[in-house]
Parts: sequence; structure tokens; C-alpha cells
Amino acid sequence: MPGVAAQLKILIVTDAWRPQVNGVVRTLEVLGEDLAALGHQVRYATPQGRLTVPMPTYPEIRLALFPRRVLEKEIRAFAPDAVHIATEGPLGLCARAICIKYGIAFSTSFHTRFPEYVKARFPFVPLALVYGWLRWFHGPATAMMVATQSLKREMASHGFHHLRIWSRGVDVDHFQPVPGASLPYEGPIWLCVGRVAVEKNIEAFLALDLPGTKVVVGDGPARLALAEKYPEAKFLGALSGAALVRAYSASTVFVFPSRTDTFGLVLLEALACGLPVAAYPVQGPLDVVGPPEGAGVAVLDEDLRTACLGALKLAQRGASPTPREFALGHSWRACTLQFLRNIVVEPDPD
Repeated sequence: MPGVAAQLKILIVTDAWRPQVNGVVRTLEVLGEDLAALGHQVRYATPQGRLTVPMPTYPEIRLALFPRRVLEKEIRAFAPDAVHIATEGPLGLCARAICIKYGIAFSTSFHTRFPEYVKARFPFVPLALVYGWLRWFHGPATAMMVATQSLKREMASHGFHHLRIWSRGVDVDHFQPVPGASLPYEGPIWLCVGRVAVEKNIEAFLALDLPGTKVVVGDGPARLALAEKYPEAKFLGALSGAALVRAYSASTVFVFPSRTDTFGLVLLEALACGLPVAAYPVQGPLDVVGPPEGAGVAVLDEDLRTACLGALKLAQRGASPTPREFALGHSWRACTLQFLRNIVVEPDPD
């Protein structure tokens, strides 16, 4: 394997891809752009251009059907120096099998709390069974990348090995406050951004008694039911680019109700646009904005309403550091260099 300084041919295999709008897709897009800027050649294997079917219970996600034959040709033709399997879906499974067949070293990453995701939709499936399957999937990888130290410790406790940190960053040139940005709603404006799905726990936010207006940016299988149940909330659908930045900038507090995210990239996006954060004190928020570093830019509390009102006070009186200053300390380049170190096969520190 070439060293980090060498120009690498890197194949990223992912079942999560456009037109999905979520943290995994954004992370992989920015990773590829930054790797290319460093002189590496990046190619993606995604569901685009393949025969797909909608994922059960989540039709916005398209799953590739029988992708192995074409994927094997793509891998052999590209002859990558490194293969990174980002997801545990059909493409990820096929890439894993191909790499094992030909003795190709590969790395993986753990982006989503897959066991809890399955449990939320299929409560009869034991968590232990899902974790066992994940150990089988990630076991042959030279590195299994996770976003935070606390997640690394947790996954180690479940019997995973070769764990490496691959953190997340934010494009602070793109995500920044927009002077004069506004939304035509009564303030304060409480913003939630992400997939509108059961595992994101958005109803915990919508059910809160808060002054002003609750705004949800994102799409997903739970959107119609939640919009009908909470007609006073504003559902803006999926936004990206400048429209998303304006939505952040026009809001007062960013509310992150998820208890299952392994990181929460939207936390950094909101902070970069100047918003204080309200969240539960769980993995993800604790790693990104937990005390003491995030004490002045976020309020974490098991009572989400208490967290929201506390974050509103931060917004009203200002904080030092400001949310924007906090976000400036989390660059994408540092994360890309972490990724590169992880895909270079070295003796495992574990």
C-alpha cells in the first residue's frame, strides 16, 4: 500500500447517495472533493445508474438489485489502491464479497446506528442479532471507522476490532451566517434539520410547548403523518445549497432531538451559521458540543424543553466563543487526513 503522501486510487462504495440528503451523503461527497484536491483519484460505486428498488419502510432510499457482476467489473477495471465500504447495504455486501474473493484489503465505516434503526422499525428483531451480523460484516476490514471516541469505546464493548477515528467537519466557507436572512414566521424560530423518520425522534421536538414557530427541514417517511399531527409546525422539505444556509441563518435555535445519531453533522452546520444548539445529552451531541468545550454554544438536557429554553437564552445574550467561532475549529481537511491515515494499512494499535 502506498504511503499517505502518494497519489492513491480510492474507491468509495456506498448505498447512500444522491438524491438522498443526509449526513452520510454529504460526508462522502466532501471527502471525495477534498481527496481530489489533495491529488488522489476518487471513484464512487453508488446506486446511480443501476437497477434499484425502494427500501422497505423508507422508499426515498433506493437499493441496488443484483449489483455484484457489474461492480466486480468496475473494481477490476479501476484497480484501486484502497477500497472503502461506507454502508452495509447491497452494494456494500457485494463489495465486501468481491474484496474477500480477490484478497483486496478494504476499510469500512459505521455511520448510522443500524441496530437501533432496525429496532425502531422491527421491534421483534433482537439487538444482539443485528450486532452479530454487523460484527460479521465489519470483521474482515483493516479499519472500521467511527466518528467519535465514545462510539469507538461502545463498539469495542460490542466486540468490534480495528476501530479507528474518522471525525466529521463542516465547510465554514459555505455554512456561514447570512445577514438579513429571515423566515415569514413568528419568532423565536426553532429549527430541526434531518431525515424525517422515526429514528430521528422529531416528534419529541414537535410536541414541546415552546414560544414562536417550529420549523422542520428535511424529508422522509414520517413527514406526512407528522405534518398532519402538528399543523402549527412548518415543514419546508429537503433544502440544500444556499437555501439551507438561509434557513439556518434565519432561525434562532437549532434543536437536535435524535438519540441515535453517531455524530450529527447538522450540529456543526448550524453552529457555523451562528445558531446555538439544544439537544439531549447523548452520544453525538455530547461528542460534538458537550461540555466543557461546547458549554457556551449548546445546552444539553434530558428535558428537551429545558435545553431549548436554555439555548434561547444563549442566543439572546450571546456567547463566547460564539457558535460560529466554535465551528471554525472543525475543518474538513483534518478529517480527510484522518481518513487517509486509516486506509493505509499499518499495524493496528488495538
